[in-house]
Parts: sequence; structure tokens; C-alpha cells
Amino acid sequence: MTTLLRSGDQGYDEARTVWNAMIDRRPAVIARCESTEDVVAAVRFARTNGLEIGVRCGGHNIAGLAVPEGGLMIDLTPMNAVRVDPERQLAWVQGGALLGELDKAAQQYGLATTAGNVSHTGVGGLTLGGGMGWLARRFGLACDNVASYELVTADGSVVRASADENPELFWGLRGGGGNFGIVTSFEFRLHQVGTRALSVEFTYPASAGFEVLRGWRELNANAPREATFTASIKPDSVTVGYVWVGEGGYALLPAFRALGPVSDEIVEQTSYLELQTRDDNVQGHRYRRYWKGHYFKALPDDAIRALLRTPAVSASLQGYGGAIADVAEDDAAFSHRDTLFEFVTATRWDDPAEDESRIAQLREYAASLAPYANGAYVNTLNGDSISRAFPPAKLARLTALKTAYDPANVFHLNQNIRPGEASAETAA
Repeated sequence: MTTLLRSGDQGYDEARTVWNAMIDRRPAVIARCESTEDVVAAVRFARTNGLEIGVRCGGHNIAGLAVPEGGLMIDLTPMNAVRVDPERQLAWVQGGALLGELDKAAQQYGLATTAGNVSHTGVGGLTLGGGMGWLARRFGLACDNVASYELVTADGSVVRASADENPELFWGLRGGGGNFGIVTSFEFRLHQVGTRALSVEFTYPASAGFEVLRGWRELNANAPREATFTASIKPDSVTVGYVWVGEGGYALLPAFRALGPVSDEIVEQTSYLELQTRDDNVQGHRYRRYWKGHYFKALPDDAIRALLRTPAVSASLQGYGGAIADVAEDDAAFSHRDTLFEFVTATRWDDPAEDESRIAQLREYAASLAPYANGAYVNTLNGDSISRAFPPAKLARLTALKTAYDPANVFHLNQNIRPGEASAETAA
């Protein structure tokens, strides 16, 4: 049964609070749904009453798109069940589950699927945008591991999408974001990965950063698929390393030690579950936040020089390739599969008086890297054009799909793909 919350009700403020503390919107109603039928009723209620719809799972979207001012927030967090079939290596995950809930259920059997890097991220938002994680180079993105979706559409219908059932919708849900409806259930393929992981970080002084990043780039070109290369750039240091899921991973250590004068070294054998939660405190819910992202299909020397001119913000790179690039570009909505590295620059702070200066500083830095970018990850778009995530042919196909399933753009609080023929009742 749905619990309805309005301003002043116990639990209302907690339910509208999301990961980015800059977001302080007040929905007219919050519908905390417990079943697919509840979601259907909530969608129909919103449309009957002319309420803008936002959908919350983990609430990690940087722009707080889950929270509509004066609208209806459909809160999926009570729908957090995960069921695992270890024999068939499948998991059924409700639309409000967090990544940590999926990881814990699957790891009981030594199984996992690609599922982000922070355990309190929502399965739904991550997967619908593509879903990068430590297993992606071995098994593909989160969306590449979905066997089927259950979806509530804009007219309140419940449909199933798979390779054999509504295949065009299935194509669009694999990386097209939350444009086509509200996913109430995912069926994931799981993989036997064991329970161990290796996390490696080498830190070097900033003065060695250029040569270190050049060497790291060359090592990445031949990296085993078990290894996901990482880099973090700060004004006074550069840290490079990798994450390896499973046993082993130590053979790469001598090559990293030879990159430059190491000022700090962390080589940590850990469990996969510990790996998946290690950034949870850093990515907590109390901070004001802003980020920008790019995809790089190459990392020329000039891009490295631009990276090293970071101001006092976080700048990171994560390696793509492997199984991500094995999937044909036209097989799913997710785009830019030839990406070599994903770049994200982010900043966090407490004082609202710093909002303008913090955002301006980060935008300027991100803009300096734009000449080297070939696009962006839809889940990191922040005031960017949707065309950065999808090339023209893909965007045209997604627009046709949006027109078929949501011609009035009821679901527009997302990285929105507008329908091709907006009707008189268009919500955006």
C-alpha cells in the first residue's frame, strides 16, 4: 500500500532529501510505493491532477531531478527486494533497490554483476543510464547485463521489455535514461567472480605528474580485463592505480612502481563488498555538490597537460574498453563505446555562500578539457545538451521511441529526450 506524505507529515523531509544538499525542493505529495500496482496508481493520480512527476530511487542525480517542486515524487525506495537464483545466475531486483542490496544478495554465492562503485546509489538510475562499475571491462556495463525490464508507462500500462518482447523499448532502456517510463523490476545476469578484490594506488608528486600519466596511459593500453585503471589528479599530487576483482592482480605492481618517484603506496587485498562500500563516506549525503564529466577516446599529451592544471577540485579518470567496447554501437542506446577514459571533475562544500565561486571554478576547469572530449556519460550530464550523450542517429531513434511511449513528455524530469511531436498536454 502506498504511503502518501505531505509537508508537515513525519518522514516528509527525510523522503525529499537527496544526495546533493543544494537540492531543497518541496513536492506537493510524496508517494512511497510498495508495488508495481502502487506505481501505476501514482502515475494515474499525477496525470489526473496535473502534477509534475519525479521518480526517486537512490537520489544520486546531481541536479536532484527526483524532487519536483510542487509535484508528485514517486519514491521507489520501499521497493528494494532482491532475489537471486544461484543456479541460473540471475537476480530480480525491484526498482527502488540500492547497489549494496544487490551486491550483498549476489555475493552470498560468489556472484556479482556490474553495479557502480558506491553502495547507496540506486540500481535504477545507474542502470538506465548505462552503469559503469569495476566489472564492466569483463562483463559489460550494468545495462548490458539486464535480461528484462518491467516498466510502468505514461498511460499507466505495465509492459515487459527484453530482447524478444518489445525489443525496441529494450534497446532504449539500455542506456537511454529514465525517459520511457518507471522501471519497477530488473532481471540481471550474474557472474561468478568470487569474493576477493585488489585495490592499488600509487601517489607521485605533481612535478612527476606528466610522465606518470603518460606511462599510465601506455600501461592501460595492454591492461587485462580484470583490471580497471584509475587516476586522481590534485594540485600537489597525482595518484594512479587499478582495481582488480577476483584473485591475483599483483603482476602489474612493478610497472606502476617504475612510473616515477612514489611518495605513497597502497596495495590492499579486500573483499568485493568492502570494495563496493569504500567510497560511501566520501560520497555521503550532507554536502553541497557540483560535477562535470567528459568521455575521452584518446588521451594526448596536451590533454594530460590540461588535466594537470586542476584547481582545488577533484579530477579523476577511469578506464573503459574491454567488454564495454565488445558490444556493437547500435545494439543499445548507450553510446560512445569507443571511449578510452571517463573523466569526472567534482567539488563539494558546506557553505551556501560558496555556491557561485565553487561552480564557476569547476566549470572553467571542465571547459579546458572539452576540446579533447568525444561526448559524455548521460549519468554525469549537468546542464549539458543531451546530444553530448547520444550521436544524431541514436538521438533520432530515441526520439521516435519517446514519441511512441511518452508523447506528452510526462516523464521529463530526467536527462530528457523530448518527443518528436509534442502534444497540447506536453508537460515540459
